[in-house]
Amino acid sequence: MTSDTPPIVLTFGIFDPTGASGIQADLLTLASMGCHGVSVLTGYATRDSVDHGEITAVDPDRVATQARMLLEDMPVAAFKIGATVRAEIVSVIAEVVADYDDLPLIVCPDFTLDEEHVLAGDDLRDAIAELLAPQTSLMVADRAMITQLMQSDGESENDGEPVTQESVIAQLTDSGCEYLLLTENTAGRYINTLYNEEGEIRQDVFAREAHSILGIGDTLASAIAALLASGYEPPDAVREAQNYVYQAIRASFRPGMGAHIPNRMFWSRGDGAPGIRPVSGMLADINPPMRQHIRH
Repeated sequence: MTSDTPPIVLTFGIFDPTGASGIQADLLTLASMGCHGVSVLTGYATRDSVDHGEITAVDPDRVATQARMLLEDMPVAAFKIGATVRAEIVSVIAEVVADYDDLPLIVCPDFTLDEEHVLAGDDLRDAIAELLAPQTSLMVADRAMITQLMQSDGESENDGEPVTQESVIAQLTDSGCEYLLLTENTAGRYINTLYNEEGEIRQDVFAREAHSILGIGDTLASAIAALLASGYEPPDAVREAQNYVYQAIRASFRPGMGAHIPNRMFWSRGDGAPGIRPVSGMLADINPPMRQHIRH
């Protein structure tokens, strides 16, 4: 790798023809954040901006082969994992990333299933919980997602008591996941709270757009991956990634008849000729959130 090579991030995910989520969203975000994205396809969607359509999985062996070819060829600095579609794909990805356990692993779980495996939801969730979560540096997910991930029956494993948010977060961090960024989309606000095994680290609150926006989770996770690949510590990466995503959401656009999409290259639409700016310079221009709380 030459001195002018940007940090390289390997992303696993689906092909989304709309560019709203999946690998297309990751690659745009990584480029915007000053990284080079390389990708491994886990499945492909048939959809538009209105209809979620169908997902078809890629053969797991092909997933593993492509990942190892890239890793043997390029100095990857971080992993980002999005939709994995099938438990068998989770298994081969987990084997691959286990060989590179010194690299940051960012997971944004998505339980989207391909058409032929619609009854395999429990297997997919179990595989992510058992094989990926223990290796994860940072997970981006909402409460419903982590509850399904850790305890799909809605009861704790030990005493049959209803699951609380605190117990699920503790279960996830105790399993080996170093950080959890819990996302909440409420009326008028986005609330993101960062946890580790010691509890809450920081909480950020942003104004929410009135319209529906696709791809926020993938954008946030890949922005964090880019910053970790660039040498940021996780709490700092989370802070800067959220500011980037908030600005991309504010500049979102509606390309079709359905939802809006974050403008991941929002900074290129300003005054003067568009062009890549350093991450530090780009982030310095971003407005702060409505409210921040940082644990000391």
